[in-house]
Amino acid sequence: MKKIGIIGSGPVGKALGNGFLKYGHSVMIGSRDAGKLAEWKERGGSTAYTGSVEEAAKFGEILVLAVKGEIAKQAIESAGIANLEGKTIIDTTNPLDSTKPPVNGVISLFTGNSDSLMERLQQAAPSANFVKCFNSVGNAAMVDPKFSQGKPSMFICGNSEDAKNEVKEILDKFGWVPEDLGKVEGARAIEPLVVLWCIPGFLRNEWTHALAVLRN
Repeated sequence: MKKIGIIGSGPVGKALGNGFLKYGHSVMIGSRDAGKLAEWKERGGSTAYTGSVEEAAKFGEILVLAVKGEIAKQAIESAGIANLEGKTIIDTTNPLDSTKPPVNGVISLFTGNSDSLMERLQQAAPSANFVKCFNSVGNAAMVDPKFSQGKPSMFICGNSEDAKNEVKEILDKFGWVPEDLGKVEGARAIEPLVVLWCIPGFLRNEWTHALAVLRN
């Protein structure tokens, strides 16, 4: 079992942290205010740790980036680019444009059709192995999702095949069917899936769904 370092102490970071703890990993969540994680640490037991963002980056053999998209680059810089070298980084972030409210349920992104947030992060930390994942589902369903129609799909991409294989193993354990969309440029298609996923929520307050690929 590998040590998991989580950069970000919000609902996504805690949900994935709990999932990794459930499946036997040691987890450190990094935060600018580790004190607010005292309850999470107590519930997590002897393999749950808290620390600074930099400490979590050093601790983890696999890292999870679980912060708002607008501060994602700042977060990896705070973690220390050298601490990311050679590591698989599960990138859950979305380039949500917080300056623009939803229009008929449709949110806006601050990236364009020929760009993605993960590409920007990969450029900022070229020796890290980013894998886009968990960006198009609510945190309540990230681990052991239960749907009557079967297992949902999780779309991933990244430049390192070894890193993607690590993430695929995690997804299989967590109850997902991985859908590999290739190299880092695949994030240009995967990140906008959050727009699609959010529409039922903003229009009808439906937030418990997931996406799936069906094949004959």
